[in-house]
Amino acid sequence: MSDVKRSVHEHYRKAALKVLDGGGGCCGADDPCGPVSEDLYSAAESAAVPQAAIRASLGCGNPVALAELHEGDVVLDLGSGGGIDVLLSAQRVGASGHVYGLDMTDEMLELARANRREAGADNVEFLKGEMEEVPLPDATVDVIISNCVVNLSADKDRVFAEAYRVLRPGGRIAVSDIVTRRDLTPEVRANTSLWSACLGGALREEEYQAGLERVGFVDVRFESTREYSLPGIGNFASVFVRARRP
Repeated sequence: MSDVKRSVHEHYRKAALKVLDGGGGCCGADDPCGPVSEDLYSAAESAAVPQAAIRASLGCGNPVALAELHEGDVVLDLGSGGGIDVLLSAQRVGASGHVYGLDMTDEMLELARANRREAGADNVEFLKGEMEEVPLPDATVDVIISNCVVNLSADKDRVFAEAYRVLRPGGRIAVSDIVTRRDLTPEVRANTSLWSACLGGALREEEYQAGLERVGFVDVRFESTREYSLPGIGNFASVFVRARRP
């Protein structure tokens, strides 16, 4: 396991354990990811899922609100964490649809499965695995969502290739993520804690788009949802990324 992946794994393992112990997994006031993760879900959305799923939310956006999911869709959430976006998606796709949540952290999977049971979501399945090697067959899903997770990978080209592989022709990605508005310093890139905080691995929009297009995605679009400057680290934006497999 690389240093980046080890740091990310430990960060989210601890967050899950904190929630399982009855606390909150979100960043503290002094954590760099504080302005990234706060106030992402409406009151109605928060009321529609178990509170442990809310407490475990460490995303940078609300992909379900923007993904235009339909009844019967098969959805995959990359890095599903405590399951909030999986459970919200399950309500959108209905009994004829299905939602997979993928996570590499045992503790997050334990939390997510408990939340699925509490929510009574029969159209949900949580899988253990990594987004660089998705444990699903080719052309399995209609929509891929993700919430501030792609930037955590040190091999984003592999993530994009796997997303393309498991999507059906005509399928699409609809993900929330972090991009940087200027090149990050080598010190920021080397800081594994900042990778875990969704910052150190951020790409520029043009780099993100080029990575998606290299593996075959078309109609790549970005919508900025939140902009922020973190002194000594950089200027960042939460964006919603859409792209389609032809």
